[in-house]
Parts: sequence; C-alpha cells; structure tokens
Amino acid sequence: MRRYVPKLIDWRKGFRKFNSFLVKCEIGSYSASRESIGQGLGGYLNGSLQKMYATSSATLSDHTSKDNHVSDMLVDSFGRLHTYLRISLTERCNLRCQYCMPTEGVELSPSPQLLSQNEILRLANLFVSSGVEKIRLTGGEPTIRKDIEDICLQLSNLKGLKTLAMTTNGIILSKKLPKLKECGLTSVNISLDTLVPAKFEFMTRRKGHERVMESINTAIDLGYNPVKVNCVVMRGFNDDEICDFVKLTREKPINIRFIEFMPFDGNVWNVKKLVPYSEMLDRVVKQFPSMKRLLDHPADTAKNFRIEGHCGTVSFITSMTEHFCAGCNRLRLLADGNFKVCLFGPSEVSLRDPLRHGADDDKLREIIGAAVKRKKASHAGMFDIARTANRPMIHIGG
Repeated sequence: MRRYVPKLIDWRKGFRKFNSFLVKCEIGSYSASRESIGQGLGGYLNGSLQKMYATSSATLSDHTSKDNHVSDMLVDSFGRLHTYLRISLTERCNLRCQYCMPTEGVELSPSPQLLSQNEILRLANLFVSSGVEKIRLTGGEPTIRKDIEDICLQLSNLKGLKTLAMTTNGIILSKKLPKLKECGLTSVNISLDTLVPAKFEFMTRRKGHERVMESINTAIDLGYNPVKVNCVVMRGFNDDEICDFVKLTREKPINIRFIEFMPFDGNVWNVKKLVPYSEMLDRVVKQFPSMKRLLDHPADTAKNFRIEGHCGTVSFITSMTEHFCAGCNRLRLLADGNFKVCLFGPSEVSLRDPLRHGADDDKLREIIGAAVKRKKASHAGMFDIARTANRPMIHIGG
C-alpha cells in the first residue's frame, strides 16, 4: 500500500494579520431559515452565558417530514431517525493537515478495495429510498476524484434526496464549482483554519491559501448562501484569529463554523490545545455584544448565532464540551465501503464485501439496520475518545 508522508515546514510567529477580503452583499438577500430568539447576549455574567443560550432547538416533530416513508433501518434503539448520510469518496488529499493526518503519513487502501462509482450510487440509492434526505460528500478531498461531476449528477437525481452537500479544502474547488453546481451540488463547506498564509502552510504542510480564499469568493458569486467555512480552533495556533474570522460575516453570506479540536488517531490531540466553546463564545461576545442565538434544528451539530447588521452567521460545533448526540441523525459510508454509525466510535461494518458477494437490497438493509440499532446513546468523553483506537480523520471522512 502507498503511504502519504507529510512534508514539514518551518514557520515563524508574528505574522502581519491578513486583511479580510470583502465583496458586496445585501443583508436583505440573506434568507435565514431560523428565527432569532432572546435579546442578545447582554445578559452575559461572570464569563458564562445565561442558561437560555445553552440549548436552543426546535422539536424533532416540527421538522420531520410526515409524508415521507422512512424505513425502520434508519431508526436506532433510542428512537433517533437518521436521514443524513456522509459519503467519503476517497482517502487521498492534496493537503496534509496536522489535525487530520499523522506526521508519518497514512496507509492508503489499494484502489480495488475502494468503492466504485456504481457501488457508491447503489448504496446511496438504498439509503435515500429508505428515507435519507441529505448526502454530504467528503474525503480525503472529494474534488480530486476524477468522476466527481458524474457522481454529483447521479446523486442529485435520486428521488427523495433534498440536499447534496460537499465538504472540501477548497484548493481546486473554484475551477470545478460551476460544473458541480450544474450537476446538482446544493451546499458547500470549505475548510479554512487561518487567515494568515504562512500559518496555513505550516498547518497544511502545503501552499494554497489564496486558492482557498478564491474558492470561497467563487461560491459566493455562484449564489451559495450561506457558504459554510469550517475552522478547527487550536490554542496557540489560531485562537487569536477567532474574531477576525467573525468579521468575514459582516459583508458576506458566510457561516463561519468554529469547531472544537477533536482527537483522532495520529493527530497528537492534547486537551491543552482545546479551546472550549464557552471560551470561544466569551471572546466573540466581548467584541460583538449584539450577537443573538438562533433557533437550531434539533439535529444541528452547531449552535448558531447572528450579529446585528452582519450578512452571515456564526456557529460553534461543540463535540468535546457539549455533545449533541441526543439529536444525532448522521451515518457515514467510508471510501473503502465500511459503514460507521458514530464518528468517535471504533465500530465499523463492511457494506462493500456483501455487496460484491451478491447481497440483494433486503440483505444490505438488514446489515445496515443492525448496525444502526447498535448505535450507543452518546459517544464517550473526550479523554476516553483520545484513548480509544479509531482511524485517522482522512480515512473516516471530514
């Protein structure tokens, strides 16, 4: 098996801050599906928020389609309905992010062990016909797959699928996105952990910061609204840029999503690097006191906020300090055909092997349903997760 070995890059602190790039954006054109609640964060006391901001979500029954047939295959033993499938298209990536890939590199599965386009489409159709309404394409880096446009086109034509999304590092997205939109891609998340080019090169072990910024602008120009920007926050690396990222939402339809640093095999997770949600929120509120909590969907991974007068929004993904397992609706299909019901759980079951041995749809549904029924009520605490063997993030899919 081939091994990707990252290249280490020296860097120095003290970079001049990167000026926020601006494009025109009419605030009135941003169509938010959530309603604001509360009266802002003026009631901020002793470094913490009032309890009303700890959780803000609608009830599941308010959002569940009543006329959509949903297979029991997608319901776990705790009654959670799983209508969101994340599909990793490849283990390969054109970056070497330190929190995603170990320093020594990772073993890549031989091509024959990865799902073909036809296998991906068959399994996707099985999930969608059983009630999945949203598919997100991940990797590795999904845009480096040569048949990405064909996959998007065929997935977007699946009856019952409402959302086809993609998470990408944005390196080659700008030139591919117009075609991907024509092929039915409805939503895009772009990963960007720093606004400083030299820090980007240090973290990703590659150049390309300007290309990611170009992809964000391209997505905005093509009408994606919001354009979601994922930022993994790490103490001592980019936590000083939190408010700089928030400023991007002033003139742009960007949803900046701050993600707590999570442990995976080989990423040298340390609790000292973790910047908890409460601390990130503290920093933002001090500079943007008009920020208000929004009404979240019960299955949202994020706690969502809007700042008065800003075109975009701000979100926090709090997997480590305030998990959202009770409303989890997500399942994962890995590039090698393994099926995973929890990001942090080591348990996996192969769908590729029975598929290649001639299993019919009923047998595949039986395997999937059994795995879903074994899903636990919640994942372990962050220290237990750090001690549990799991795959590197590049194998699981971002």
